[in-house]
Amino acid sequence: MRDTSPFAAPRDPAWVPGEAERERSRLLTAMRRWGYGTLEELHRASVEDPEWFWRAAVEDLGIDFTRPFEKVLDDSGGKPFPRWFTGGVFNAAEVCSHRHATGPLADRTAVVYEGDGGQRRTLTFAQLDSAVRRFAAHLTGLGVRRGDRVVLFLPVVPEATVAFLACAMIGAVSVPAFTGYGAEALATRLRDSEAVLLVTADGTTRRGKRVPLKQTADEALSTAPTVRHVVVVRHLADGVGMRAGRDVYWDELEPNPAPVETVATGPDDPLTIVYTSGTTGAPKGIVHSHAGLAVKAASDFGYGFDVRDDDVIAWISDMGWLVGPLLIMGGLQLGATVVFTEGVPNHPTPRRLWEIVERNGVTVQGVAPTAIRAVMAAGGTPCGDLGALRAFVSTGEAWDEPTWHWLFETVGERRRPIINYSGGTEVGGGLLNSYPFLPMAPASFNGPLPGIDLAVLDEHGKPAVGEIGELAVLNTFPGMTHAFWQDRERYLETYWDRWDGVWVHGDLAGRDADGTWRIHGRSDDTIKVSGRRVGPAEIEASLLKDTRIVEAAVIGVPDPRRGQRVVAFAVTGGSGTDEDDLTATAVRNVGRSFAPTLHVVATLPKTKNGKIMRRAIRARYLGAPTGDLSSLDPQTPLDDIPVLEGEN
Repeated sequence: MRDTSPFAAPRDPAWVPGEAERERSRLLTAMRRWGYGTLEELHRASVEDPEWFWRAAVEDLGIDFTRPFEKVLDDSGGKPFPRWFTGGVFNAAEVCSHRHATGPLADRTAVVYEGDGGQRRTLTFAQLDSAVRRFAAHLTGLGVRRGDRVVLFLPVVPEATVAFLACAMIGAVSVPAFTGYGAEALATRLRDSEAVLLVTADGTTRRGKRVPLKQTADEALSTAPTVRHVVVVRHLADGVGMRAGRDVYWDELEPNPAPVETVATGPDDPLTIVYTSGTTGAPKGIVHSHAGLAVKAASDFGYGFDVRDDDVIAWISDMGWLVGPLLIMGGLQLGATVVFTEGVPNHPTPRRLWEIVERNGVTVQGVAPTAIRAVMAAGGTPCGDLGALRAFVSTGEAWDEPTWHWLFETVGERRRPIINYSGGTEVGGGLLNSYPFLPMAPASFNGPLPGIDLAVLDEHGKPAVGEIGELAVLNTFPGMTHAFWQDRERYLETYWDRWDGVWVHGDLAGRDADGTWRIHGRSDDTIKVSGRRVGPAEIEASLLKDTRIVEAAVIGVPDPRRGQRVVAFAVTGGSGTDEDDLTATAVRNVGRSFAPTLHVVATLPKTKNGKIMRRAIRARYLGAPTGDLSSLDPQTPLDDIPVLEGEN
């Protein structure tokens, strides 16, 4: 079933690498040492012989097992439930923290926190490891044992990284929770994971406004009886209520607790549970293991982004999204400096991202298309020299070409590639990548990451080229979730039940005749008009060719004649826009087959990390229940979306 030519050779590339990008490439260097002449040959070997490839990658990337593993893959329990690196001993704290605390990296900055209000705090690798060991001892003193769950409801302050790795060190399972959650959303995760301890902060800020984390936590804890202790980071230091016997401030913990040993965890032992929203029903608890997430993150950062120990990687992130753990597991493991950026890209200034790049000597800047659209609309063109910056990494959603070109040409000066990276929480990172050492077409991908047997399948489960289909994984690889927390059946139903032995990822994708890959949105957002399927991202990209439209969201709604029709919601860049002309231009750009009904709105509802909430838009428009809105950014209210019933 596998397509043997997975890599693109775009006819008209926007990015053409030079000798510097090819010479720097960790993957090309390893490929030559392994005796492969082309990336296609290496990729074929990586999926046909996982025993060889992952063993070779672990050695090449310096992923140290405390006890060597005997076998890379044991799938005797069935393809959906593989066991990885059997016989080995591996602890994530060892590779991300302990081993860098002495030697040449000890005094190098490991973690930088860039706050919403301009605060900046740092830890060196030596300081990080000392803090990890100390907090691991405190967790043990508070009764946390191997396998216990610890929820981290924290901004991306250095203590969040410390807590994540301290949990790993003692074999406890961290549960990062998004700081934008309300009390019930947090309580759901506390209850589902049966957490014994919560680490939170007194509060944080977003766009300069206070977010009362401790108050939210207290409300959530009223329905989460398994939590015995709460550790509170004094971040804002503005005073919060503390319950005697349960709550303790981080800075009031014993400064010199009795040290504890790093637990000899197995490669498949759970490291972290990252909850992600389900299309319906309760959130899905994605379980990642010590070795699985470590190997996947190191491979993605090392081979996909060319990260080395002289890099500085910055990203707007939250610990509750996978990017937070990936910065730890990928960046720190490889000895790079990671810059955790809190808040939004255009506050307190439209140039905030580029100011952080300059201040920290950032070499790799993580972005999302929505964030760049906001920066572009606010006039956030860099004023200074971006200096050391060599590449952008983009993830989270599909690009529209005008925004991609603005970032590549205006900010990147056509000499910094945009490494497009798409995957998901469930696979521990990326599936598709734009390699900086290969030519790139705008807003696309030029192939899968190593070790991943990827295909676009039609409705019959057959490989499709030149049409939109389901993005599917035909093998397994380290980093894929070890099922959902306490719900194996839902895991099987979600990913493995459509076609035998095939992981159906839930994204619509397509491959052009030249091999260029594109993502067209989530497959459950698919629009089908008169029997023809289209992803919302494809229509949104067409709408955004009109420079008057700053943002766009597209949904499909029932239509008695054609099955569905397209409805579009657009945010424009100024007042007084001629809506008739806007609609006429939209029809011309999109084509009459998918011509949208267009609504101009003040804002589009988004999550607090910038993703457009299409399902909530559709529910609001059709007057249906909107479901869980705990991740909705209050600055982008759903009320701006019109209701269909009110228009008839």
